[in-house]
Amino acid sequence: MSVVTRFAPSPTGYLHIGGARTALFNWLYARHTGGKFLLRIEDTDRVRSTEAAIHAIIEGMKWLGLDWDGEVVMQFARQARHAEVANQLLAEGKAYHCYCSVEELEEMRNAAKAAGKPVRYDGRWRNRDPKEAPEGIKPVVRIKAPQTGTTVVKDEVQGTVEVANETLDDMVLLRSDGTPTYMLSVVVDDHDMGITHVIRGDDHLTNTFRQVMIYDAMAWAHPSFSHIPLIHGADGAKLSKRHGALAVDAYREMGYLPEALRNYLLRLGWSHGDEEIITTEQAIQWFDLPQVGRSPSRFDFAKLDNLNGHYIREADDARLAADVAARLGVTDAAVIDRLRRGMAGLKARAKTLKELAENATIYVTARPVPMADKAAALLTPEAKALLGKLSQALAGADWKVASLEAAVREFSEQEKVKLGQIAQPLRAALTGSTTSPGIFEVMEILGQSECLGRLSDAL
Repeated sequence: MSVVTRFAPSPTGYLHIGGARTALFNWLYARHTGGKFLLRIEDTDRVRSTEAAIHAIIEGMKWLGLDWDGEVVMQFARQARHAEVANQLLAEGKAYHCYCSVEELEEMRNAAKAAGKPVRYDGRWRNRDPKEAPEGIKPVVRIKAPQTGTTVVKDEVQGTVEVANETLDDMVLLRSDGTPTYMLSVVVDDHDMGITHVIRGDDHLTNTFRQVMIYDAMAWAHPSFSHIPLIHGADGAKLSKRHGALAVDAYREMGYLPEALRNYLLRLGWSHGDEEIITTEQAIQWFDLPQVGRSPSRFDFAKLDNLNGHYIREADDARLAADVAARLGVTDAAVIDRLRRGMAGLKARAKTLKELAENATIYVTARPVPMADKAAALLTPEAKALLGKLSQALAGADWKVASLEAAVREFSEQEKVKLGQIAQPLRAALTGSTTSPGIFEVMEILGQSECLGRLSDAL
C-alpha cells in the first residue's frame, strides 16, 4: 500500500503553529515512506473563509518548505459529490430526513442539560413516516448511528480507543439548505483522495468516532488514524498568543529560519533518542509514528531562539545578507556585498534574523553614524585626541585585519596607552555602538575610505 497523507486546514484563520506541526508530521511521514502528501483547503464555511487566509496558508507552507503533490483541493468545489454520498445513504435506508423544528431541538438541549446528560439528538424522526412531516419545515439528512455495541479506533499514537455507540447520536449529513456538513465532507474527500493515513491533532479524536460511522455506512475501508497531542505553553496552559500561538508568517517576520522552525516543531512531540539538531534529510529518514508521544508538548521561545541561532551560524552568508538587506531596505549591490563579507562576524552572536539585521546596521548606516549614548560617552576629549592621531597613522595602512591590528597595537605602545583605551573609542566612532564584531574585522569590511570618513565625522 502506498502511503497518502494530507493536510486539511480551514481558511477561517491563518496557518498557526499547531497546524504547521500537523502539516510537518504528515509531510515527513509521506516523504519517509515514499508516499504522497496532499493539501486540501476546507473552505466550506463560506462566511468565515477568506481568500487572504487561503493565500497565507499556501505561502506559509511554501516558506516552511512543505511541498505537496498535485493540485490544491478546494473542498467547497466538491459539494455536489458530498451531497451525492448523503443521498446514496438515504436511498439505502442508512440515513433519513429529520423534520425537527428549531424549537424542538432547543427543547432537547435544555432537557439534556437539566438532566445533566450530554446534549444529543433523540432520534425522534429515525423511524417516522415522512408523511407526518409538518408543513414549512425543510428537513436535514441524518445518518442512522449504531445504537448498540462499541466503536473501536486503533490509533497509531493513542493506542486502541473505543466509545459506547449509545453515546453517539444521529448526526446531520446535509443541512436543511442541502449543504453538506464538515463531518460528511471530510470523510468523502479523504476517501476519494485515497488518504491512507489521517494524522491530526487529538482534539479531533471525538470527531473520528462519528466519521467512522460514515465509512462503515458506505462500506469504505478506514484510513489509519494518528491523533497527536496538542501544543501547550511553557507554563503548561493551553497554547495562546502570549505563548506563541501565532501565524507562521509572524515567525518569519520575527526572524526565524524555516529549517530551524521545522526542526523545533519536529521535536515538539516526536523524538529520536537525544538528538536535538535534526536536519531535514535526517528527519525524513528517521520519522515514524511510533515515536510520537502521547503527552502535550510545551512551546518554549528560549529553546527556539537557541536552535535558530545554530541554524543562522550554519546558513550561507549570501542568503543571510539578502534577507538582512530586505529587512533594512537596502538595494545597493555594493552595500549588500559588504553585508555578505561582514556576515561571519555578525551571525556568530545573533539568534534571529531580526536581531541580525539590527546588528548589521553598522555596515549600512549612512554618514554621519548616529551615536548611542554609551558610545558618545566614550568619545571624551582625550579619546578624540588619540583618534585624531590614529586617523593620520592609518592613512597609509594596509587595510587588512592583521595589518590594522598590528598598526593600532603599535600606535597604543607609542602613545603609552592600553589597547582598550584606543579600541573602545574607535568602535564607538566607527559603529555608533559599544558592541560589534571584532573592530579590526569591521574596519576591513567598511573599507579605508568609509572608516576614515566616519572617524572624521566623530571628531
